[in-house]
Amino acid sequence: MRVGLLGGSFNPPHLAHRAISLFALKRLKLDRVWWLVTPGNPLKDNGGLHALADRMEAARKLAADPRIDISCLESVIGTRYTADTINYLRKRASRLRFVWIMGADNLAQFHRWQNWQRIASQVPIAVIDRPPQSFRALSAPAAQALANYRIPETEAGRLADRRAPAWVFLTGLKLNLSSTGLRNPDGSWKSS
Repeated sequence: MRVGLLGGSFNPPHLAHRAISLFALKRLKLDRVWWLVTPGNPLKDNGGLHALADRMEAARKLAADPRIDISCLESVIGTRYTADTINYLRKRASRLRFVWIMGADNLAQFHRWQNWQRIASQVPIAVIDRPPQSFRALSAPAAQALANYRIPETEAGRLADRRAPAWVFLTGLKLNLSSTGLRNPDGSWKSS
């Protein structure tokens, strides 16, 4: 089974999370996408972070697709780091083929993630274009360091079968929503 992993704060979850997941299911030929709702992003101020249970419930309501699963795995295993999460999953679900899914905005700062090189060496990565972040992302240190492992977009459907490091930059999805933009100044979520 091919599983896409989409990590994030989901504070709040929004339609772009769902759209990215559906896009990845189709373009990467995945069977499932797991939303990994983090207890807190180590690279962000988590002062305005809503309770994990609230973010999980909002994510479940928004996902609305049987192929999208919502998980608080990082809270269960006691980490906030993607490298730890991937290590855990690779040991306990070795028969699954994982692909890490991230937006271009995350690729732009991927070099700041703890053990980012280890992440790239353990799981293929799909980067979803998020204009206007494209050029900044593709010129970022991690993208440059991994340039030789980038596969053509036409081969995206085979990414889950490739040995890491391997990554693809997927274009065609044009949504510019962000959780930051959907929060009120006091940290509460804007009503839809």
